[in-house]
Amino acid sequence: MIDESGGYYDEKRGQLLPFVLKKGKPAKKEENPFKLRGLEYMRKHFLVLILAFLFLLAIGVYFFKSNSSAKQDDDALICGDGTSYGECSLRKPYFCLNGTLVEKASMCGCPEILKKKGDSCLSKYQTGPINITLNYLLRGEEREINFTIYKGMVDYISDLSKTLPYKNGEMPSRRDFKLRNINEPEQRELLLPLVTKIQNIAKDKEEQMRIAVSIVQHIEFGASDKIIRVGPRQKVNYSRYPYEVLYDGRGVCGEKSELLAFLLKEIGYEVVFFYNKPENHEALGIRCPIKYSQYVFNDTGYCFIETTGPSIINDNEIEYVGGIKLFSVPEVIPISEGDSLGENLYEYNDAEEWKKIRRILDERGKISFFKYLRWKKLRDKYGIGGEYNI
Repeated sequence: MIDESGGYYDEKRGQLLPFVLKKGKPAKKEENPFKLRGLEYMRKHFLVLILAFLFLLAIGVYFFKSNSSAKQDDDALICGDGTSYGECSLRKPYFCLNGTLVEKASMCGCPEILKKKGDSCLSKYQTGPINITLNYLLRGEEREINFTIYKGMVDYISDLSKTLPYKNGEMPSRRDFKLRNINEPEQRELLLPLVTKIQNIAKDKEEQMRIAVSIVQHIEFGASDKIIRVGPRQKVNYSRYPYEVLYDGRGVCGEKSELLAFLLKEIGYEVVFFYNKPENHEALGIRCPIKYSQYVFNDTGYCFIETTGPSIINDNEIEYVGGIKLFSVPEVIPISEGDSLGENLYEYNDAEEWKKIRRILDERGKISFFKYLRWKKLRDKYGIGGEYNI
């Protein structure tokens, strides 16, 4: 029974009881409006920051690609010696045609000692042509250059005096003989086409250097069979000019180093000779970056290049026939001024790793399997094998 007083009568108890509201869920508390606005602000601006970051990243990528493309365009518009498209090279008679140096004597002229014939410049010693193949290795890939040499030039060089006159009463130095052999003007004109071939293969100067080094290292080691008299009873082997080394297809350490010195000098590098008198050995040095002083040979400022056989630039711990190593301080003979090697040549680290592996082999007589795999990779990359000669 329901009572109008707002209660109800409980028949079991015989009492009038008041209504009691059933307990329900508590009302939700009102969220802080400032907190809600803060979260909304953060979400909104975080999205803006993300969009701004992506926008700046896109701009950076665009400019990087633009600069890279511009650099590539600039590089694409020059030949291997730095001559711009459509211009004559400083090395006559070459003309830069679409990135390739071609003979264009009709436009670019000829050196004084050569005679113009059509678009070519000819030497009077360009007789008895012989085609040769020069092999080289670039990052493990075997390649070759076909080149024409002339017996007329070899005959001319063979007739040159083997001595030099005294200057102011002083005996000619070792450097005087080196410069004479490298800078002989008639020979230079018939060796420059080889430099041009190298520069037509690669525009990058360091790649040109690698090709030149490998070409000379792959020329067979061997002494001349020619003998000259230096006194009433004394005979010595004839020391060949760089052109003769190409013609004969072989040379000893000093002769091969002179050929490489010529090539690197004409490419534009600063080079020196290393002469280790006690070991009677000659090698070549090429200017190294000052900041990488650990790479230079005997604190000379130059990286070591062995020419008697394939090796890594700056591997100066080579063991020669008979177990000989270069322990003496070399005489440094300047040959040319020019550029230094770059700071990021992969040869730097390769040479250091190769030397470490060699030391382990010398000490223990064996290396780990993983060291062996690395040794094999470096050996194949540079074509290292056989013995080095002095």
